[in-house]
Amino acid sequence: MTAPAPPSRKTVPAAGSRVVELSLARDARRLREFQARCRGVDEVNRKSLARLFQTGLIYTRHGARLGRELLLAHQHLLRVTDLLARVGELPDAAPGGEAAALYEEAQLLLVRTTELTARCNGVLARER
Repeated sequence: MTAPAPPSRKTVPAAGSRVVELSLARDARRLREFQARCRGVDEVNRKSLARLFQTGLIYTRHGARLGRELLLAHQHLLRVTDLLARVGELPDAAPGGEAAALYEEAQLLLVRTTELTARCNGVLARER
């Protein structure tokens, strides 16, 4: 009793194989993640501003200051959105330093925006 011959592997012609540039895939994923974070922070910011108006706290001195901080955070988010659009428009052959500088600036603005929004949310939670 002889064992059956193993099935032969099908060979794929070299022209049919697809090579994926991993650095481009990583860059695209990083851009998508930044955009998702920006949308998430923007949503929290909008909700906080809406709560300021709904509670009537916006009409107090402290609430007006919080409202200005939330609007500043919103301006930061608009700047981050512009930076991410510029990163998305960079050609693939663009030097990595240019994209890295834009990402760094976007990261700093997102951190500042998150801090402002968190501080406002803390005050709103205490006011309830």
